[in-house]
Order: sequence, then C-alpha cells, then structure tokens
Amino acid sequence: MRPGPAFLLVPALLAPSLWAQAPHGLKLGDPCPPFTLPGTDGRTHAAEATEPLLMVVFLSTECPYVMATQARINAYAKRYAGKVAVRAINANNVETHGRESLADMQAQAKGQGFAFPYLKDEPQAVTRAFGAVCTPDFFLFDHARKLAYRGRLDDSWRDPSKVTVRDLEAATEALLAGRPVAAEQIPSRGCSIKWK
Repeated sequence: MRPGPAFLLVPALLAPSLWAQAPHGLKLGDPCPPFTLPGTDGRTHAAEATEPLLMVVFLSTECPYVMATQARINAYAKRYAGKVAVRAINANNVETHGRESLADMQAQAKGQGFAFPYLKDEPQAVTRAFGAVCTPDFFLFDHARKLAYRGRLDDSWRDPSKVTVRDLEAATEALLAGRPVAAEQIPSRGCSIKWK
C-alpha cells in the first residue's frame, strides 16, 4: 500500500506552485536512492552504511514541526545506534530562505547535539529522488535498503508528553525482529520543503 502525501497543517504553505513542484514519492518496496552530500561536520556522507536499517529524515532549521520533534529524532538515533543508520537532509532553498544555510545547520546540529550526520542537498536532486514533501519527512529502509516505512514519527508532534503511539519506533522494532511493518502508515505532518 502506498502512503498518501504528507499533510501540511499551515494553510499558507499550501500554495499551488509548491504542490506543482513536489515530486512523486517513493513507493513501499522501492530502493533507497543513492546520494553523497556534504555534512555539517565538514565530511561527505552517503546512503551506504553497515547498520541493518537506514532511516533518512528531511529537516529544516526553522520549521516549528522540526523544532518540536528534533529532540525525539535525536533520541531515536541514539536508541538505535548500531542498528539504524540515521541520515538527516536539509534541502530548503537558501536563496529564498536564508536561515537554511550550512552554517545555520551547523548551529542547529551543535545546539541539539545531533547524533547523526546532517546533510545539505543544495541542488535538491536527492530530495526529489526521495519525493520528500515536508519537514520532517521520514523514510525507513530495511536490510535490503528497500523502503519499508514512510510515515509519522508518533501521534503527538507538538507535545512529547502526549505521545501514545510511536509509529517510527514500531516500524523499526518490527524490521529488526524480522516482522512485516504495518501496511497502514499515517503521513508525517510538517512545513513544506522550499523548492527552487
């Protein structure tokens, strides 16, 4: 079953031009698109990893949805260290959203103590290959690097104290245990990616 497009809760971000520029998303079972991107640590990082699973998340330096969930994303990366390779990508257009530069990303990564590489997709080609449409947007790949989960982090993006369902963790635990991931996947909510 293919998950639907991510919901964007801020009406001002739903301009028709943004939807027209949004790429078609990966379908469940599709392979992870290859990429090599510069990170906030001064190194380049790729999709290749030795961990059994790979989780790619698209972030922003100023989106309120990311600000509300980034600590939980970081906790996820720490919890599954050695089991899940986490790669975060920022693709927002620096020309129209200047606070999305690599320097801004470095400040965010340092301030949050990110336990994962934070990469900049300046050309936006990788983001289009994934079909990401919002921040945060989560893609979890299995041991064969096929897309197994594309949905929300949990059921309370705004308030971590009200989380009762941890969708991404449930999918991760299922894959690590060799079980199928639930077919029903609720799309992530967030700010639209700022396309060139």
